[in-house]
Amino acid sequence: MAIVEDRGSMNWLRRRILAAGSGANASTVAEAGRVRLQTLVLLRWLAIAGQLVAVLLVNLVFDFPLPLGLCLTAIAASAWLNVFLTLRYRSTVRLPDWQAAVYFAIDLAQLAVLLFLTGGLQNPFALLFMAPVTISATTLSLTSTVLLLILSFFYVTVLAFFHMPLPWRADEPLSIPFLYLLGNWAAISLGLVFMAAYAWRISQESKRMSAALSATQFVLARAQRLSALDGLAAAAAHELGTPLGTIALVAKELQRGGLSDAEMKEDLALLASQAERCKEILSRLSREPKGEDALYSRLPLHVLLDEVVSPHRDLDVRFRISIAAGEDDVREPEIWRRPEILYGLGNFIENAADFARSEVAVTVVYDHRRIALTIVDDGPGFAPEVIEKIGEPYVTTRPRAATAAAEPDSEHEGMGLGFFIAKTLLERTKAKVEIANRDDGRQGAMVRVLWPREAIEADSAFPRPA
Repeated sequence: MAIVEDRGSMNWLRRRILAAGSGANASTVAEAGRVRLQTLVLLRWLAIAGQLVAVLLVNLVFDFPLPLGLCLTAIAASAWLNVFLTLRYRSTVRLPDWQAAVYFAIDLAQLAVLLFLTGGLQNPFALLFMAPVTISATTLSLTSTVLLLILSFFYVTVLAFFHMPLPWRADEPLSIPFLYLLGNWAAISLGLVFMAAYAWRISQESKRMSAALSATQFVLARAQRLSALDGLAAAAAHELGTPLGTIALVAKELQRGGLSDAEMKEDLALLASQAERCKEILSRLSREPKGEDALYSRLPLHVLLDEVVSPHRDLDVRFRISIAAGEDDVREPEIWRRPEILYGLGNFIENAADFARSEVAVTVVYDHRRIALTIVDDGPGFAPEVIEKIGEPYVTTRPRAATAAAEPDSEHEGMGLGFFIAKTLLERTKAKVEIANRDDGRQGAMVRVLWPREAIEADSAFPRPA
């Protein structure tokens, strides 16, 4: 069965997830750290529009004196940069990390010039220094973000001491205490650090999750191919039996000898026809199987459960499987063999087997409307501080119960990204997953998966789910 490989696939997937989380999946992270030019240009046009409105409003509406020509020159320089980028590159091009960092640095310099002309840190728009640094933290590398952060600190510090007067009414002199400016400098500096760190952390979580889901898709595709191979093997064994039997019979007759020339030619022609038939069968089976091929696409419920549990029977844990109808005159459902179901249930069962002391019970009750599957173990159960986070990407390590005595240094990852992905995959099949400790007075963990019967039941009237 294809799921026999899934235990190794789960361990491989877990390694891929941890590698992605620790930065080993460099190519994925590098690809995620590229900025699309169209996004950068659009953000700069928004900044240009805001700067232009602010400058004209202060000068023309409030009648505050400011170096309008120099301010418009700085804004125009940013606009010309946008025009150059639009003409130079296609809008869909993605900028490499260093090039995007250079453009962000130009934006910081342009903002610093505008603030120098309009009061430095006395200008409340000084907080806009946070925008390029925050965007960099979510899209660029850590090195680029740190360099932009240092550049922002430099501009903020310089503008605290060197700047032109803040635009204000000439008949109402404005005097801002230096202590206030110092506090404003500290607030902007701390805000830069906080926003960059916060955005970087969220970005890294997103990149790790993307890498984990990519690894999961690879495993599911492999499981699907293995399932197809199972069907091909069964079909080949069935369809090749007749021509191979004929070939064996004719070969024995030829070995005995004593055949006339006509009989010899007839037997050789028969051998050739049967060999050609074998070739046609293999050629047909080698083509990608259709979704409606019942040999691999659908399984009775008890067969599916046995397929999921089989890879874990070598553990020192007893499995008890129970399937019952909740209503009279209800036939056992046949389930689409979907990798999401096989991997999701396999992950939950493996987790239960790892933590169980002696037994894992898998109970299924079905009726006309739904299928309820419950996985219960007799292990320590979920810790109170962890149970609220079960099903989220919460990562921890714990010695494997079955091998801790023999290999004290061995560890495995429980209730982490693998657990989260298994839950997510099952929910994509319209399942409702409930995770808790046992409620029958005994110690242990419990996972209950509830499906609407029509969501996963194989029905010849409907196509196989994608």
